[in-house]
Amino acid sequence: MESAPELSVVLPVFNEKDNILPLCERLLAVLEDQNLSYEVLFVDDGSQDGSLAMMDMIHHRHRTVGYLALSRNFGHQTALMAGLQHARGTLVITMDGDMQHPPEVIPALITKCREGYDIVNTKRIDTAGTSWPKKFSSRLYYRLLRWLSDMPIPPAGADFRLMTRRTVDAFISIEERDRFNRGLITWMGFRQALVPYQAEDRHAGKSKYSWQKMIGLGLRGLTSFSARPLSIAFYSGVIISILGFAYGIYALTQYFRGETIPGWTSTQLTLLIIGGVILLNLGIMGEYLSRVFLEVKRRPFYFIRDEMLPDWTPNQTSNDERKTKEEK
Repeated sequence: MESAPELSVVLPVFNEKDNILPLCERLLAVLEDQNLSYEVLFVDDGSQDGSLAMMDMIHHRHRTVGYLALSRNFGHQTALMAGLQHARGTLVITMDGDMQHPPEVIPALITKCREGYDIVNTKRIDTAGTSWPKKFSSRLYYRLLRWLSDMPIPPAGADFRLMTRRTVDAFISIEERDRFNRGLITWMGFRQALVPYQAEDRHAGKSKYSWQKMIGLGLRGLTSFSARPLSIAFYSGVIISILGFAYGIYALTQYFRGETIPGWTSTQLTLLIIGGVILLNLGIMGEYLSRVFLEVKRRPFYFIRDEMLPDWTPNQTSNDERKTKEEK
């Protein structure tokens, strides 16, 4: 690829003002030791806490650091997509801006890529402070996803990964609007490897992923990569219909035998069970219909309000070249 850095690092951020500078300092220290030309691209996903001003300040200090400012908060998955579409590197690393993805893992990702892998994913090892509800819900979700879909998505996955240029181009060519990136990465194939890392505590602020957002992401993953919930809705309807037909025969038999006893409890239970199954099935079909609705509108993924792309070309030399100049 002509006029391109060897490595791009993409970091979507949303209200992470207090994390951006310390993260950037750690990240640049790691990148300087890699003997690679590089660029760092922050994607501001509609922050309102001064994150953009912090990125602009860093850009004027380090020209290899740039940013995209989206017009509003489009969501983490869309911000990642925006960064990948503007990254120019032969290798591209994506990571979060909350300092829970340690930059010190980057050399291991590059080393694994040089072994011939196209995509190097990471597996999060939770810290001791991670709450058990979060651990339990995460394990349960990935088991459910693997059972319902044909995609062997690894558990405890993260959007901290390295991709080669051809896999980045393949990824951004997918025109799916309602994206579940971890599933898409697995679905693409290519040679993939896995590198574990120890998750760190947040340096500042709090997680932007509420339970509501996590449930929404989970539903997106299920509906994007599995049609089995629709089959479950069909078979549950069949089972309830068979049970209802059997109960109807029983009720008629009791009626003709003169043994019917008026019963409010049995009537209410029957109505509640059948009504609940009907509403559940309608909800499942509604989720799929909403995904189709979002896809057919073909709206743009995002809009950019401001941008300052990294300038990686001038005065950027490898460590070996700097040592040679110092020796001379």
